[in-house]
Amino acid sequence: MKILMVLTSHDTLGDTGRQTGFWLEEFAAPYYVFRDAGADVVLASRAGGQPPLDPKSDEPDAQTDATRRFAADPAAQAALAHTVRLDSVAADGFDAVFYPGGHGPLWDLAELRTSIDLIAAFVAAGKPTAFVCHGPGVLRHVTRTDGTPLVHGRRVTGFTNSEEAAVGLTEVVPFLIEDTFIAQGAHYEKAADWAPHVVIDGQLITGQNPASSEPAAQALLASLG
Repeated sequence: MKILMVLTSHDTLGDTGRQTGFWLEEFAAPYYVFRDAGADVVLASRAGGQPPLDPKSDEPDAQTDATRRFAADPAAQAALAHTVRLDSVAADGFDAVFYPGGHGPLWDLAELRTSIDLIAAFVAAGKPTAFVCHGPGVLRHVTRTDGTPLVHGRRVTGFTNSEEAAVGLTEVVPFLIEDTFIAQGAHYEKAADWAPHVVIDGQLITGQNPASSEPAAQALLASLG
């Protein structure tokens, strides 16, 4: 079982002068779910090397069992520091793909043709694809062979408008996931802010927020049988 995890390389939060990147819990929890299940996990990012960490996700109040485990795991830290370039991998080399969030993916992976085509290849091959929090935003430009949005008519979730408002970034992000999915004809679903919520539609798995990271990863494993 070989799983690809794709992380952002974008580190600037719009015009705020603040840093962003990937969210630590959304990487660490799925990483250990996969590793503990015996999966071979390959880490990739747009630029390769060390992906930028959203500093807020490393603050004391954001820590979880998974992030604390990562902090004490030199091997995992080394793997993260040496991600492969996304343009060096192909869907046929993996059984599934998982995209952690953090705000970074909204700027780079959502617009990156390499990522868009990679997701389409996983979908065409009938392989599980999972995305959590802002990770579902990378589906924005993924289409079916007839050109319709991949999410059209499908059940999905992702970071909600109210969660974005709660972190004060409604006017900063390049697009709102909830609004985008609804405009594309998706059946967008959500739970209460910050509550774990995972939506499974065939091989498409989406999680709403950081608390959904571990259950989304478990859903991906279940999809692999």
